[in-house]
Amino acid sequence: MTVVRPPTLRDVAQRAGVHPATASRALNPQTRSLVNEATASRVLKVAESLGYRPNPIARSLKTARSGTVGLVIPDLTNPLFPPIVRGIEDVLGPAGYNAWIVNTDNDPDREQSQVDALRSRHVEGLIVATARLQHPLLERLHAEGVRMVLINRRLASGEIPSVTADDARGIATSVEHLVSLGHRRIAHLAGPQNTSTGLVRQQAFRQAVRDQGLPEGPDLIAFCDSWTEIEGARGLRSLLDAGSDFTAVVAGNDLLALGCYDVFAERSIDCPQDLSVVGFNDMPIIDKLRPPLTSVRVPHYEVGAEAARMLLEGLADPQRHPRSVLLPLTLAVRQSTASPAR
Repeated sequence: MTVVRPPTLRDVAQRAGVHPATASRALNPQTRSLVNEATASRVLKVAESLGYRPNPIARSLKTARSGTVGLVIPDLTNPLFPPIVRGIEDVLGPAGYNAWIVNTDNDPDREQSQVDALRSRHVEGLIVATARLQHPLLERLHAEGVRMVLINRRLASGEIPSVTADDARGIATSVEHLVSLGHRRIAHLAGPQNTSTGLVRQQAFRQAVRDQGLPEGPDLIAFCDSWTEIEGARGLRSLLDAGSDFTAVVAGNDLLALGCYDVFAERSIDCPQDLSVVGFNDMPIIDKLRPPLTSVRVPHYEVGAEAARMLLEGLADPQRHPRSVLLPLTLAVRQSTASPAR
């Protein structure tokens, strides 16, 4: 039986009429610009015709670069993450990088072990979506010089680059929309206050109702322990059971808003006639709810793409000063909000 030897870099170089070092640079997206465009094109065509595939392990040993990035996700079942991942991969791919994706289930111990596993595979940087306001693991990694970018979250120290949506403006837009419909008593389902998202959105809600001259107080805010449908339902029940008087709810995210729908069904509350509700994130399929949910639309794909660009910039220039980016939001108005019946 004849064993066919796979083509090597030397085979590609010989067929293209260039030195192996030139062929290597042409085949690596990170160094291709160092090669004449016509030469690079010739090398790529030869490599394709021969069926040559670069050996990433050999390349990483030679260059001390793995061409991989770790992507740390808290909950892969959350529908907001797929477009973020797509944005990240669409930027990393043309730059010659691949993403290793791990899921932490919001468990600090699992997060630690997953990050350790990524580092053992010599990823060049991390894109992390699990940052709490106080996050010792990320602060330690930062102190050790690990290149990172946070998405949808910021640390209180602000020392790690981040890409987030303009949460404060999104909440203010939600309140303004409800006020334009005639609502004067608006409640808020606040997310976990140990996350920057939960804290910022809760503070933004308080400021927005003040700006509109509306009543505020503890009877109009329910604090939820997690970003889940169950907690959203619990939060709304607590407000209703306390006898709070309100005609609209601004939920900290769409999952909390989904919990409101559960309470509407169990207590025969008509939405939006009895209660209007606004979500946040505009997750896929929420427009299929009955009634379709009004929600703040976050550009998730752009969040991922900008985070990937920011990480690549940091890898290319380790001395680059950390920066944070706020992306603008819009309100997708649907049938879950209407003028109050009373």
